[in-house]
Amino acid sequence: MPLTTPPECGESVTTRPEPADEELLRRFKGGDCQAFELLLGRYETPIYNFLLRSVRDRDVAADLTQEVFLRVVRRAEQFQGNSKFSTWLYTIARNLSIDHGRKMVFRRHRSLDAPVGSETGSAPLVDRLAGTEPGSDRKTIAQRLQVDIARAVEALPPDQREVFLLRQVQGMPFKAIAEVVGAPENTVKSRMRYALERLQEALGDYRDYLGELT
Repeated sequence: MPLTTPPECGESVTTRPEPADEELLRRFKGGDCQAFELLLGRYETPIYNFLLRSVRDRDVAADLTQEVFLRVVRRAEQFQGNSKFSTWLYTIARNLSIDHGRKMVFRRHRSLDAPVGSETGSAPLVDRLAGTEPGSDRKTIAQRLQVDIARAVEALPPDQREVFLLRQVQGMPFKAIAEVVGAPENTVKSRMRYALERLQEALGDYRDYLGELT
């Protein structure tokens, strides 16, 4: 006999809300390894993408991503909940990328214009343009734009670049970015404004092209 839904259960199933990051970390500290796997599933790709755009090397970004989560494991007891888990996580990632940059200061990195992976739903604008605009001319322009955007972002002062990446690529609110970079929120907003002004100036040749697509 096939199983049927008991009358008292009704016909609909209520989906339980996903547990908050902080709750998952609390469970992990209590010995629930599956809770850590859920955190890893939520943040592994975003953290990797952030590090990749910071260090511009896939292998290094992968190694640093692994180190980020190793530090979460080692330092889980240090998290007191004074900030969001995501803020704490990106602070760890940022510090690791800064340490790496100091070690590599005399070595030339691979260019940021190398193709980068992107999390679902957050593909860079230039990737979306190249994939949706018909015609070889448009594709060629979009590809060149991708290279020039990458170079323009790379040319930003470090403090402006990290704010731009956290805001535009990771979608973090200014308050959280301020906590990550250790600067007042108004300072972060100013850095973002200066970054956008620099990028607009650097990409002025594409103004008409981008205007047709908006």
